[in-house]
Amino acid sequence: MKPLYSLAKPLLFGMDAETAHGAALRALDLAYAIGGGVLLPRTPKPFPTRVFGLTFPNPVGLAAGLDKNGAHIESLFALGFGFVEVGTVTPRAQAGNPKPRMFRLPEQHAVINRLGFNNEGVDALVSNVERLGRRRGILGINIGKNKDTPNEAAEADYLHCLERVYALADYITVNISSPNTAGLRELQEEQALRRLVGTLREAQERLGARHGKRAPMLVKIAPDLTDSDIEAAARVLSDLQVDGVIATNTTVERTGVEGVAHADEAGGLSGRPLMSQATTVLRMMRTRLPETIPLVGVGGILSGADAVTKMAAGASLVQCYSGLVYRGPALIGECVEAIRRRKEAPSRGHVPPPTA
Repeated sequence: MKPLYSLAKPLLFGMDAETAHGAALRALDLAYAIGGGVLLPRTPKPFPTRVFGLTFPNPVGLAAGLDKNGAHIESLFALGFGFVEVGTVTPRAQAGNPKPRMFRLPEQHAVINRLGFNNEGVDALVSNVERLGRRRGILGINIGKNKDTPNEAAEADYLHCLERVYALADYITVNISSPNTAGLRELQEEQALRRLVGTLREAQERLGARHGKRAPMLVKIAPDLTDSDIEAAARVLSDLQVDGVIATNTTVERTGVEGVAHADEAGGLSGRPLMSQATTVLRMMRTRLPETIPLVGVGGILSGADAVTKMAAGASLVQCYSGLVYRGPALIGECVEAIRRRKEAPSRGHVPPPTA
């Protein structure tokens, strides 16, 4: 697949970023349909990883945002992901923000997007997931609120999506950290967070009893939280005993891309410039949350070494998205193998200094 992606990449980069996004997904579906074993990369050797009470085929997943409507799940799994997260989905279909709304920063291996939860609505996603056959891995569904729903009424949107997707999802992610829906990040403030997540946790337990299964619920946080924000969020999420935390979403900061073409575009920055910032938040959350709450590390992974850095900072699983734009599907297996080597490496212990 590496040579194939090398051929496709110049064609995709000749298109605007959002057009290329759609073209890549269509090409992936075609490759899967006509013979995934030949045209798609060799999937990584199994590396079962137990997190949230679920067994993941391997610890490398796809972050939400690539497949908003759950329309490409089978072909995405065929790339070798241990888990695929679809969405963000909202109760009603919405167009998102005006175009253009997605920009590459190639020299920085970065992307800026202000898509704004463009999706066909939760009913369309549910229909797509219901048509799936046997899944190759763990499916996460990422839920949000509609743009025109005020924060005071956000609970109803999240509850509606939670109830609609619960039976189909292996886990559910509550997205309160996208910078592209006005006011959404205010839901991360301590009292708003406690109210929203508390309501959703109660609903999660009710739905678990109704459906005879407990789907873990994760909360996705922003990389732009202050130290005191992180302390408050960790306190709330610990008190409410959420199943996990995804750290992090995209950033509104522009450190490392100042003066670059498109750097002044509004939206969330992802890719290599996000790596340090997202990993710092991940590490801080790990030191403030109990070990019973696992973390998913995402943001800036462009190599196996980056994935290992996330694991060393406290992640139990990792996700990538923008790295696929620049590295292609080969990134997935590289990350799996790097994490495998880290886990299987013998403990070095103390090594005495060499004698003169």
